[in-house]
Amino acid sequence: MTIRTVAATGSTNADMLLLARDGAAEGLWLRADRQTDGKGRLGRAWVSEPGNLYASTLVRLSHDDPPPATLALVAAVALHEAVGAVLPVGGPAATLKWPNDLLIGEAKLSGILLERSGDAVVVGIGVNLAHHPDLADRPTTSLAAQGAPVAAAVFAEELAEVFARWLAIWRGQGMAPVRDGWLAAAHPVGTPLHVRLPDGSSRDGLFAGLEADGALILHLASGQRHVIHAADVSVLKD
Repeated sequence: MTIRTVAATGSTNADMLLLARDGAAEGLWLRADRQTDGKGRLGRAWVSEPGNLYASTLVRLSHDDPPPATLALVAAVALHEAVGAVLPVGGPAATLKWPNDLLIGEAKLSGILLERSGDAVVVGIGVNLAHHPDLADRPTTSLAAQGAPVAAAVFAEELAEVFARWLAIWRGQGMAPVRDGWLAAAHPVGTPLHVRLPDGSSRDGLFAGLEADGALILHLASGQRHVIHAADVSVLKD
């Protein structure tokens, strides 16, 4: 495991994709103090002020690995564990929202973005450590706001170690323990969700768990069971 740090770059994911094409090995991490062109899921801009974590790592796929898309859940459970290690005891806990958002209460703390090139999957992770953006469409928070200040370099070391352990579990034991870990860290079964699908349509229903491959199961008011592999998910208030 190696962590390279740069003062600034456009995007750690874009840089890691180039490194992957040049033959970089699995386990490499790239962390930037600041990004000028960071992005999140669905093409959203990712505000990248100094003090937060902006990092990407590289996974080299083999034919025996579980489906590459399930690395989103690996990253999510690893990030949940790393964040949980620094949050104050007795304070609000972090929870996962499908597929890989980390929330404290209703506020988003982090983002994860996977990108693939050949046998390389780049896992980009951004965490609001020192501060958080003020967004019109969703509440946000930071670890500092939760009484858990931590330096980006220190948090990156912890996250890299935890991610390596969960990656070994995913590769050696399959998706089952990762799925179990994700469910243990997520909002409970029965939580009302709003799901916006890639075709622009939407569904409201109750969270009913995950399929074996990590797909979201939504229980609709009609009684139908809807399995979702890609969507933008929001937690609805009861």
